[in-house]
Amino acid sequence: MNYKELIGTKEQPMLLKTPPLSSQYTMHVDEKDGKEILVCTVKSTVLHYDIRCLDDLHKMLLKQGDWIELASKDEKVETKPDAIEHWGRALKIQIRD
Repeated sequence: MNYKELIGTKEQPMLLKTPPLSSQYTMHVDEKDGKEILVCTVKSTVLHYDIRCLDDLHKMLLKQGDWIELASKDEKVETKPDAIEHWGRALKIQIRD
């Protein structure tokens, strides 16, 4: 899948809004160490994710019937075991087929 075309590049990132629509952030695809990564920029904070997380999340959604609670929480608060945030924080995940 061409994620750069779908999500954007550093020069033309995808502009998104937080759930309460009070803040904006961007997402784009870049490369690090020869691998594609997903880059999320929230004000001065830049987060890097392995681009394969998108494929894993898609498989997870299909397995759960296309609905999983997002559960955005403070990083110091425990997450619900069946939420995307919990999955994202997990140390070891076995989704890949």
